[in-house]
Amino acid sequence: MTEARDAMPDPAMDDAALPGFADVAAAARRIEGAAHRTPVLTSRTADAMTGASLFFKAENLQRGGAFKFRGAYNAISALPEEIRRRGVIAFSSGNHAQAIALASRLLDVPAVIVMPEDAPAVKVEATRGYGAEVVSYDRYTQDREALGREIAQARGLTLIPPYDHREVIAGQGTLAMELIAETGPLDMLVACLGGGGQLAGCALAAAELSPGIAVYGVEPEAGDDGRRSFHEGRIVTIPVPRTIADGAQTTYLGRLTFPIIREKVTDIVTVSDAELVDTMRFFAARMKLVVEPTGCLAAAAVLHGRLDVRGKRVGIVISGGNVDIGTFARLAAPAA
Repeated sequence: MTEARDAMPDPAMDDAALPGFADVAAAARRIEGAAHRTPVLTSRTADAMTGASLFFKAENLQRGGAFKFRGAYNAISALPEEIRRRGVIAFSSGNHAQAIALASRLLDVPAVIVMPEDAPAVKVEATRGYGAEVVSYDRYTQDREALGREIAQARGLTLIPPYDHREVIAGQGTLAMELIAETGPLDMLVACLGGGGQLAGCALAAAELSPGIAVYGVEPEAGDDGRRSFHEGRIVTIPVPRTIADGAQTTYLGRLTFPIIREKVTDIVTVSDAELVDTMRFFAARMKLVVEPTGCLAAAAVLHGRLDVRGKRVGIVISGGNVDIGTFARLAAPAA
């Protein structure tokens, strides 16, 4: 059963609340020296497979192991000092959790993270290792947003959601700024899609820096709320999807991310879990990279022909590399 949400932002917001390219540029200045300028990688094998020139933005090599550090650091550093001192809270399946925990440690801000009980152990351990308090919940029976708001109110903390936040979106857009600065104009940009922070931020930057570019989002087949929302013109809510792409187990797009995606994105496609596993194997065998299933979304769509990229210059976001070693070894092992 799906549920339609109002496609417009909350009545308390107006168009001025939506971030623009100026916010992405400001985020780039804030995170400079804190976030890594991750490499842009190429693969002759991938180019030959697709008939295109592919440029992989390796955010699996970002601090905290994922692109999420950009938005987290930007959001916390933009807070007034007196607000920072009280602390922040976030809810996340893992990468936003680690990013908020690490950014909080660097900025000397107390942090509480609401994480699902079945989050990958490596992500939970890293979050605690960065000094954050972890509060567990059942993702299939509990509402993480309600829990986060409840704790925020009780403790006087500032809630920083994983994607539906002006400064988070702007921070994620900095990865596209860096990519295009290195590659020059691109014909296409393919980004991973969960709640839409990465896709919305990248679309803002790409539209400004590479006019005429086609921007695509990619989500798991089991969690196609973004594709449905894009084509139906309203935010569609789905049950928590069962997919190995744990970072994309979101159930609806954000009220800030959806309007940006609807205006600036060309289309949204999906890939199967089997295609994600195959792409993990490709990265491990051919490019010597450890990439988590969610981090493979954009590449899987290109390498498995879900998008026609022949003859084009294509930017592809590798969004993260936080995966349990045992899980990685099991999934990346050659098929029998």
